[in-house]
Order: sequence, then structure tokens, then C-alpha cells
Amino acid sequence: MLGFSDTGDITSIEALKEFDNHPLVSFAHDKESGLSAVIAIHRANPDVPSFGATRFWHYASSLEGVKDALRLSRLMSYKAALAGLNCGGAKGVIIAQSDPQKMENTVRDSILGAYTARVNLLGGRFVTGSDVGIRQVDLDAMRKVSRHVIGFNDNSTEFTALGVFEALKAALMEVFGSSELKGRAFAIQGLGKIGEGFLSYIYEPVGTAGKIFVSDIDANRVEEIKRKYPRVMAVAPSEIDRQEVDVFAPCALSGAVNKRNASRLACKIVVGGANNQLETESAGDALFERGILYAPDYVVNAGGLIAVFDEYKNPAYDRTRVERAVLHIPETLRKIFAESRAEKIAPSRIANRMAEKIFNGYGNITSR
Repeated sequence: MLGFSDTGDITSIEALKEFDNHPLVSFAHDKESGLSAVIAIHRANPDVPSFGATRFWHYASSLEGVKDALRLSRLMSYKAALAGLNCGGAKGVIIAQSDPQKMENTVRDSILGAYTARVNLLGGRFVTGSDVGIRQVDLDAMRKVSRHVIGFNDNSTEFTALGVFEALKAALMEVFGSSELKGRAFAIQGLGKIGEGFLSYIYEPVGTAGKIFVSDIDANRVEEIKRKYPRVMAVAPSEIDRQEVDVFAPCALSGAVNKRNASRLACKIVVGGANNQLETESAGDALFERGILYAPDYVVNAGGLIAVFDEYKNPAYDRTRVERAVLHIPETLRKIFAESRAEKIAPSRIANRMAEKIFNGYGNITSR
């Protein structure tokens, strides 16, 4: 497979460390609209489409967009496997030339229309929805172009936050022998939909005896959150991972636990809604060696995928059915924690092994 380097030279996709034997990496281009995009399928079950939302983002380079698609599609395979969903993982990334939130609507619509038409070229093997940069109104427009677009029950954020909260209780039980939140201290990194959703679950149970530190790169968002949740304490984004707390909750972008901070985190538990929280596998090992419990992100934040997969499988929405599936998340975590304890291996490695056993057992995509 060929791609293009930042200098415009042809380069091998297989040479990228993010590449993991993806059966399909498809580049999409449309001169008229300005579309530049990549769709990556990490694993494919011959009987079920591969699932992954589409991200609309301005990257430092096109190559960074390609790498992001490869990383995130891989993550989706792991997430689906341990959520009990029999689909492979995928990801769509639209590489914007400027901030997509500041684009004129006609420009956005043109790019999204061209992108969605190219989703159709995959013949239903890729089902997508909204990720960073894609608004609900965008989904409505995309659905007019393709039936392979989902996310119209508008509940994926809600169920992601619920899953993170339930995962938190399982992690607290593992470390402290109790899922009680009263008096606990938290540091929440990122105050987007998932970060605020998680905050809304813990705010009252933590009570006045506890502490909740928050940060976000958007100062206006921090002020908005402080008005809604007056007991939170805002700190600079560069300081959020330095707080002495029971729980560090990464709810922003990837790489929250990395070679720079894995040795200095002052928490007992890492559990949050962000994707790809570990910059490297060794970061998970470092947490384990320090006695910090890491709840694997793709297990914790699977609620949104569970919700949209349910939408795909079932024509009629049933909240109880979706919630029941999300409530399996702590059960999966308990199994991971138990094996981690027994084998003295980081939970992240245990979870990876469990997921790989599932999705590597899928048949050949050409047999569909």
C-alpha cells in the first residue's frame, strides 16, 4: 500500500508503526469540494460491517491524519471485541485544511457530501457515525447520501459517560474494596461531552468532603463548568496530571499517560473516557509497576459504540436493552483485573490479549 509523506514523496503504509496489517486503507480525494480523507479498516468480520466514526480535523500534516486513522481503527477493533460486538474496527478521517468549526456551512456540506459518497464505494463494509468535528446536523446531511451512516438516537455520549462511571466503581472496588465515591479526589482532564458527562455522575456522590480538579484547553469551557458545578477546582492543563488524587480521569485526546508523566502521576487509579490513553504499551507497564490501576480505555469508553451498534442491529430503540449491554463493562473489567493480579501483568496487556483472541478469529473478508 502506498501513501504520501509530508514532503510529497511516495512512502509505504506498511512502514508506519501505526499500521497493523490493516486489510484496507482507502484514500479519498475530491478536487471540487476540497475533500482529502482516509478510511482505515483494521479488522473485518465477513458477516458484519466494520464500525468506526468519522473524525473531521485539522492536522499538522496529511501524514498525521493517516496515522490517526490507523491508530483509531485499531482501537475500535479492541473496543468492539471486549464490548461483545462481533464487528471489526474502522475509522474515517477527513483531513481539513483549516479548522472545520470555522468553515462556511456550504464548504463543510460539500466536503461531507463528497466524503459520504466515497463511503458508499466500500459497499457497506464500513459503517460510520460522528466523532470529533462532526455535528449531529452533519449526520443528517450525510444520511441523505449514504445508508451506512448511524448515530441518530443521539445517545452515544450519554452511554459512554455511563460506561465510564460504572467502570470507575469497578476500579474503586478493586483498589479500595469499596465503590463509595464520598470524599474521593478526582482530576478530570478535558471537559467536552464525555468529561462533563462523567463529572455529572460523580459531582454529588463525591460531596463536599471530596475534591474534583478539572482542566481544559478552552478557558471559556472551564468557566462554564465552574458555573454549573461550583465546587470544582480549575487547574492549568499542564498541571492536571500532577494533582494528588484517588482517580485521574483522562477525557480529552490521546496520549494522556506517556513517558513524561507515567513516573510522576500521583493517583491510585486511571480511568477515563479518552481514546488511546497510553502513549505506548510501556506506559501501561510503568503504571502497573507503580501500583496504579489502569482501566483499559477501550473497555471503559465502549458505551457509545454499544449504543450505535444497537441502532444498527435493531430498528426500534430500547433504552433498557442498550443500558443492559453497557452494564457489562464493569464485569469485563473485573475479569481483566483478576487475570492481571493472578499473572502479575499490566491490565492493558491482559485486555489486549483477550481482544486479539476474539478478532483474530474472524474469517477471511473475501469469504463474505
